[in-house]
Amino acid sequence: MIRVGDVILSEDIATSKFACNITKCKGACCVIGDAGAPVSKEEIPVLRKAFRALKKELNPEAVKVAEKEGIVKGSSKEGYEITCIESGECIFVQKDKQGVATCAIQSSYFAGNFEWEKPISCHLYPVRLKRIADFDYANFEYIPELCSGGCRRGEDDNIFLADFLKSALTRRYGLEWYQEFLKACDEIRSES
Repeated sequence: MIRVGDVILSEDIATSKFACNITKCKGACCVIGDAGAPVSKEEIPVLRKAFRALKKELNPEAVKVAEKEGIVKGSSKEGYEITCIESGECIFVQKDKQGVATCAIQSSYFAGNFEWEKPISCHLYPVRLKRIADFDYANFEYIPELCSGGCRRGEDDNIFLADFLKSALTRRYGLEWYQEFLKACDEIRSES
């Protein structure tokens, strides 16, 4: 385990190689699973705003489900997650002509039309956070049918998961924290 400030991270985040390969997985992390992406209570108002802004661009089934069941499910006790349609697909999924699933919020952000990129749990994927007793615990959630293409690309391009997640980790914890984290990663890699 690696500890950086109030964050405990599994060592495989430092040692594994990974770089998302969306052309191989076709955005599987947005469409496969038994629950929607975890979100914080603070993210819910932004998700509602995104839904209102993007509603016309979303899958009609997703709009219908979100209007009936809400954009987010859960509670402060059990946690919150983005609502999914029956197939398991996130309500914010958009698919291109090749069937690749992308996030409508992120697409709007990159186009300069929305000021927020996407939920932090989505940005950090394939790393998942769990908050316990004032610490964030971060684990690499390797699911072969979702992540094998990203692992192969990371190996082929020599990209460590820790480097791939620079933007997401910096967004969550700040640049100073990220730089300290990279030093810890270098130490662990030098011991291997």
